[in-house]
Amino acid sequence: MDPNELIKLTRRDFLTTSASGIGALAFASLLNSDGLLADESNPSRATANPLAPKAPHFAPKAKACIFIFMEGAPSQMDLFDPKPKLNELHGQKLPESLTKAVRFAFIQKESAVIMGSPRKFQRHGQCGIEFSDLLPHIGSCADDLTLIRSMHTNQFNHHPGQLMMNCGVPTFGRPTMGAWINYGLGSVSENLPGYVVLTAGRGTSGGASLWSSGFLPSNYQGVLFRNQGDPVLNLSNPPGVSAEMQHYGLDALSDLNRIRQKAVGDPEIASRISAYELAFRMQTATPELIDLSGESPRTLEAYGVDREDPPLKADRGGGPGQYRAFARNCLLARRLVERGVRFINIYHASWDHHSNLNTELAFNAGMADQPIAALLKDLKQRGLLDSTLVVWGSEFGRTPLGENRVGREPNTGRDHHPNAFSLWMAGGGIKSGQIIGETDEIGWNITKDPIHINDFHATILHLFGIEHTRLTYRFQGRDFRLTDVAGEVAKKLLA
Repeated sequence: MDPNELIKLTRRDFLTTSASGIGALAFASLLNSDGLLADESNPSRATANPLAPKAPHFAPKAKACIFIFMEGAPSQMDLFDPKPKLNELHGQKLPESLTKAVRFAFIQKESAVIMGSPRKFQRHGQCGIEFSDLLPHIGSCADDLTLIRSMHTNQFNHHPGQLMMNCGVPTFGRPTMGAWINYGLGSVSENLPGYVVLTAGRGTSGGASLWSSGFLPSNYQGVLFRNQGDPVLNLSNPPGVSAEMQHYGLDALSDLNRIRQKAVGDPEIASRISAYELAFRMQTATPELIDLSGESPRTLEAYGVDREDPPLKADRGGGPGQYRAFARNCLLARRLVERGVRFINIYHASWDHHSNLNTELAFNAGMADQPIAALLKDLKQRGLLDSTLVVWGSEFGRTPLGENRVGREPNTGRDHHPNAFSLWMAGGGIKSGQIIGETDEIGWNITKDPIHINDFHATILHLFGIEHTRLTYRFQGRDFRLTDVAGEVAKKLLA
């Protein structure tokens, strides 16, 4: 660092760089109230605050997204896509013409046979969408959602599949959907991150790569929140450090970072300044966020935040207390939306049922069904569902073929299946009460309206008012985007 830089600072330099100081938001608020703040789409403002709100390409339908990601791939034919033919063909082999060019994760082709489903399906709502008996609460919301039975991907292992669903490609180092949306639109939350991650269960295969900012500046990455105690680790001041002491330290650090930023122009320095400032404000905002004492007893009961886990053995549910943890995450998601957070991931692991399917799936569905339905109804009652996109999905589906991975008994689970799987979407500009896509009589292949993950991403960006081919970032000489080199908006999904 050149000491003369301090001498060269002019009044204009000071006013320019002070926009990135601890008081930046208060300063901006004063300017805005006086009509002196530049338009949100002004690039100079985005430079001062990387997370400043930016104008969309066209009028958006969605202002926020809650993406409920069930890691491990739930069985679609046991939850969303009934296939009576499977029970008729139970124990029979598939024709070689169907399996000849197919790669499986674990199934051995020579011994693979069809496995039926014990689940009963019932039509719900005026739309008549069928849901499994494991999801009666979500079924009661059928008229408010759209069920897609024709999703497909080109990945059949968990980590690449999860990266594909979250990043648009199956490789490390790429930004996730939440990071792209915050890069494109900025954040409207003054005291919380624009992208928050909530987890329950035993942890995802992809770990933090599923909410990474990749090659985007790091201030766009997801921030992992805990649903009890300190929401973010190391956020509270250590013993002996007062708020005043911290304020002085952050001011000095911010001054040094701004001088360095002016000298080298590294965007990561601006990200670091922004992160320190946000962390300072979060010390007040996050304890209030996770304090549920202001919620009514009726709301807490609806979400099931005090539910005990059932007396049911489940190896993959994530250990004791998952029913309460997942319910709190769903309620926190609504509270985050109310506070202006643009993108929220709720992860639960794991739904990877290679064996013991009936018991494990019943445990996980029992955990997820009530709080997710409560979230949808709560958002709707508060007038937030129309502007909040809610997505339930995973990385791929399961085979109609049975699998017995651990030797308990023949054919108690299902293998990975990328050719066809289901997810549902609600709110945020989605046309509700409909089914998109069809699969054949055993759920092996898609027969109508296929939707690839790139199309899914293009559609979500469209709902946020973003043209997916225009949301790009230049890295190592190439313009990258969430939809890679493909993707079309699935117009049948749009209201």
